[in-house]
Amino acid sequence: MFEGLDMSKMGQMMEELQKRAKEMEEQAKAVTLTAKAGGGMVEVTANGSGEVIDISIDDSILEDKESLQILMISAINDVFKMVEDNKKSQAMGIMGGLNPFGMN
Repeated sequence: MFEGLDMSKMGQMMEELQKRAKEMEEQAKAVTLTAKAGGGMVEVTANGSGEVIDISIDDSILEDKESLQILMISAINDVFKMVEDNKKSQAMGIMGGLNPFGMN
């Protein structure tokens, strides 16, 4: 079942994965993702690490608290989904060059 598995390379491969993961974390901070709700009345921007770095609210929605809350929830959920999708995409990129079974 594990005929092609080269155990001598597993430690080296794990070190490489850790190095790539650390690089990915640093790169993620440079990525900005923005979600809009209400036709752009509310915009939430986060970095690739999932930290909200900016919120923009159109003045016309400030008087309608309930609508503002709904739009904020929507935009925040959307931007967090974008962050997760971005993380998954980057993780797939990290795994791209590694093959623990030694097969090509």
